[in-house]
Amino acid sequence: MTENKPFNWCFIGTGTLAKKTAKMITESKRHRIVSVYSRRYEKCREFAELYHANAYESAAQAITADDVDGVYVVTPHSNHYEYVKLALEMGKPVLCEKAFTTDAKQAAELIELAREKGVYLAEAMWTWFSPVANQVKKWLDDGEFGEIKTVVDNYHMNSQNYAPRVTDPNRAGGALLDVGVYPITYLYRLFGNPIEVKCEGVLGNGIDLSEDVALTFSNGQTYIASASIVDFKGLEKLKIIGTKAEISLRFFHMANKVTLRRKGSKNQTFKGDGSMLNEFDRVAEEIRNGQTESILVPHQATLDVMRIMDECRKQMQLVYPFEKEEENV
Repeated sequence: MTENKPFNWCFIGTGTLAKKTAKMITESKRHRIVSVYSRRYEKCREFAELYHANAYESAAQAITADDVDGVYVVTPHSNHYEYVKLALEMGKPVLCEKAFTTDAKQAAELIELAREKGVYLAEAMWTWFSPVANQVKKWLDDGEFGEIKTVVDNYHMNSQNYAPRVTDPNRAGGALLDVGVYPITYLYRLFGNPIEVKCEGVLGNGIDLSEDVALTFSNGQTYIASASIVDFKGLEKLKIIGTKAEISLRFFHMANKVTLRRKGSKNQTFKGDGSMLNEFDRVAEEIRNGQTESILVPHQATLDVMRIMDECRKQMQLVYPFEKEEENV
């Protein structure tokens, strides 16, 4: 960010992730929270007081509050569409947490609305605002790996107790939208849009507990994005093995360092800040520059990944309760 003046955010949502994010961005002194909304006003007020912001009893009031430069939507997935749409209709730039929406239809509508209004909209896909992931992609694009032989992409974390929304089908809980989006997006960004998707998952209590998503790409290779919220099998790990080099990366969605281990020549280590602060800095800069779409997380990427996850849900026969209600209206 080039301006000394802090970028002013409206926070829609005050849950677990909102708390972590708020602390990080405000400590940088480059960002400030000026307005806050959540459905439970008492919690909203407590959150706002921590950051010397104003709490509001309606989302519209928070979005249109004085000095708001951008809106950060950090509610459960099931509410993203509602609040992003409201902010865009009011002409306010939006950074929306992943998973962007619950389905591709909603994502397409929001993207179209943003384009009609000429307003900035981006998915807060933490990983692809970070330098390490983009360095891995550069190495791949530059042919550093040679011919790819093996790709492992796991995100298995027993995160059932991370936040109530994770296991709540009424809030689009489950592995796919919460953690599966990371390995799916990583493979998409490295290898492009798959030509075939095959998904096998385990369902329970109205949500997906885990899944293996086999993505076949135009290079003829099939790689698996594996995700779970009920076990630690494979943990969170990305491994790419090629004929010329390989990497093995723990906690790939937030990595600070990666080493390219070359066969027969010198290794190369790349370091870069893997924190969420990257996305807020970059988005603030893009908004100030008058952009309406992020270079690092373009609309098409968000939409393509949502379509992949739609296909996964179709194959798993996973339908959220609120979707069933909509069908019956």
